[in-house]
Amino acid sequence: MRTVLIIDDEIDFYLLIKDYLGQRDYQVFAAHSLGDGMKMLEERQYDVLLLDNNLPDGFGWKQAPAIEKRFPKMRITLISAYESIFLVTTLQGVPFRIMEKPVSLETLISYF
Repeated sequence: MRTVLIIDDEIDFYLLIKDYLGQRDYQVFAAHSLGDGMKMLEERQYDVLLLDNNLPDGFGWKQAPAIEKRFPKMRITLISAYESIFLVTTLQGVPFRIMEKPVSLETLISYF
């Protein structure tokens, strides 16, 4: 079973994704703050990370390059509630895909 960690403070977003992916044999975990998410990354191995930017205790996207360096096998997708011109952004020389909210559930798995 593949594992997904969502670091996002919107609980409804997590519940929607958890329900959808749970029906497709994914195990979904959530952290609602950057600090909690970073702890969870150290405690368990995840296949996929969905990382929001605006979190109560910091900006998730600023941590993305360090997370990618620490966990190179994990697929990281940045989450944005703002309309983005780019589907890929480069942070500190590392390319990341961006998934815009509201999320299209039909295309969600293509981000993995």
